[in-house]
Amino acid sequence: MGNKQKAKSEQAAQTPEIKPLGTKEYEKELRRLHVELVKLQQWVVHKGLKVCIVFEGRDGAGKGGVIKAITERVSPRVFRVMALPAPTEREKSQLYMQRYVPLLPAAGEIVIFDRSWYNRAGVERIMGFCTPEASDKFLASTPQMEWSMVDAGIILLKYWLEVTPEEQERRLRDRIDDGRKIWKLSPMDIKSFDRWDEYTQARDAMFAATDTTWAPWFVAHSEDKKKVRLNIISHLLAHIPYEELPVEHVKLPKRKIGKIKPTDHPFRFVPELF
Repeated sequence: MGNKQKAKSEQAAQTPEIKPLGTKEYEKELRRLHVELVKLQQWVVHKGLKVCIVFEGRDGAGKGGVIKAITERVSPRVFRVMALPAPTEREKSQLYMQRYVPLLPAAGEIVIFDRSWYNRAGVERIMGFCTPEASDKFLASTPQMEWSMVDAGIILLKYWLEVTPEEQERRLRDRIDDGRKIWKLSPMDIKSFDRWDEYTQARDAMFAATDTTWAPWFVAHSEDKKKVRLNIISHLLAHIPYEELPVEHVKLPKRKIGKIKPTDHPFRFVPELF
C-alpha cells in the first residue's frame, strides 16, 4: 500500500461514519441546549465563576460556527468572544502571554477564544512568525501557565476541531464562491493551504506537550457542522457544574398610552422596499 493510500486509510479509521442530521432535529436540540446555556449563564453570574473556553483547529474546521451557536442566545456581557488580530509591534516586544492575560475571565464571565495563545504552537511556527526555539519554549511553559489559571479558579476547556483535508478544501472553495463568506478567507488561509502535514505535526507536538490532566484537549470531529455544534455545547455543559436558579414569574404592569399629544416632528422613515 502506498503512503497516500495508507494515510487515507488511517484517516478513515479515525473518522466515524457520518449520518447527516436533519434541520428540524438540529433546531429542536439546539433550542433545548440554548435554554441550558442561559441557565449556565445565570449560574456563572450568581456564583462568580470564571470560565475560559479555547477553540483551535485548522482553517475551515468550523470554529466560528460553533462559537456562534454557543453565543447567539446569551448575553455578550457574560459570554465574551476574543478573536485577536495580528500583534502590534509593541505586543511583539512583550512577553508572549502578556497579550492574553488581561483577557482572561473575571468573576461572572465566560471568555471564548477563537484561536488563542496556541497560535505560537501552530500558525506562528509554521509560517515563520516565530523561531522553532520560541515555539518549543512556549510548549514547555504552557502546562505550568495553565495550571496557574486552574489553580486560580478558572474553569479551562480546550477544544480542537478535527476536519479532513477533503472537507477543508470544500469549505475553503465555498468561501471563494460565496460573496457572503469571502471575508472568512484570509491571505494566511491561502498560504497555509498546502501545509497540511506541517499543521498535523504541529498539532501532534502541541497535544504531546499540553494535553494535561488539569487542562486536557478535547477533540471533536467537525465533518457535520450541525453535529459538532450540538456535541460541543453538550460537552461543555457537562463539564461546567451549574444549577438552575429559581426564576420569578414576570408579569407586565398596566401601562398608559395615548395620554400625550402626538408629535408633529417630520420623521425620516426608512423606505419600505420589502
